[in-house]
Amino acid sequence: MTGSEASPSFRLAYVPGVTPTKWVRIWNERVPGTPLALVAVPAAEATALLRAGDADAGFVRLPVDGTDLSAIPLYTEQTVVVIPKDHVAAAVEEVSLAELADDIVLHPLDDTLGWEELPGRPAIERPATTADAVELVAAGVGVLVVPQSLARLHHRKDLTYRPLSDAPESRIALSWPEDRTTDLVEDFIGIVRGRTVNSSRGRGTAPAEQPKTKAKRTDGRGAGRKPAAGAAAGKNPRSGSGGAKGTKGGARGAKGAAAAKRGKPRRRP
Repeated sequence: MTGSEASPSFRLAYVPGVTPTKWVRIWNERVPGTPLALVAVPAAEATALLRAGDADAGFVRLPVDGTDLSAIPLYTEQTVVVIPKDHVAAAVEEVSLAELADDIVLHPLDDTLGWEELPGRPAIERPATTADAVELVAAGVGVLVVPQSLARLHHRKDLTYRPLSDAPESRIALSWPEDRTTDLVEDFIGIVRGRTVNSSRGRGTAPAEQPKTKAKRTDGRGAGRKPAAGAAAGKNPRSGSGGAKGTKGGARGAKGAAAAKRGKPRRRP
């Protein structure tokens, strides 16, 4: 259901790895009367935050429960493996899961990848957060598999990362409570989907109906063409008395009539 009640601000939640800067800038240009407040939230807590009404919409990681939350998938992230710079995998451009078989692969409690089977060897215990896992990678304890945005977020000079093939991927979506699809939410959906500022989808009224105008004929007989001379005089242009051909035919007829009059001389009795 869509409401039109005004809100003092638009609260936008976002999970680690998402950079909402571009959308915030466009919002400030298009809806200057309503400030946008950013709410950083751990990935595991994002949907609960939306359900509690502590944010109007949010960038979350899929999947989400669609029974009460709407979601628009936006993009899929590349999965990478975070390694020390002196790791053997740093010499290649891409790593496969099979190549991590001998490594300890850290699996933090806030992991955002849906693993069916974890690669490599398990650590003694799971780190509490991705940030803690990055610290363990720097200490030489193991390696870490994460979406690329998280590898960039926790970048360190002594670490690097490589794309990881045949690994699960993480998808980012815009989500909001279905029963609170307000006009402001519709505005933000339009921004994220790239609608122009003049787009009226979901907002305002339909444009007024314009008066109908007479369509011009497209078969070469439109009102803009001048009538033929014969037509202007009310005569058939194909008859002998009108048009260029008719004139020529008329001249030939006149000559024939004159010749008939002259004819051959009559014999006297």
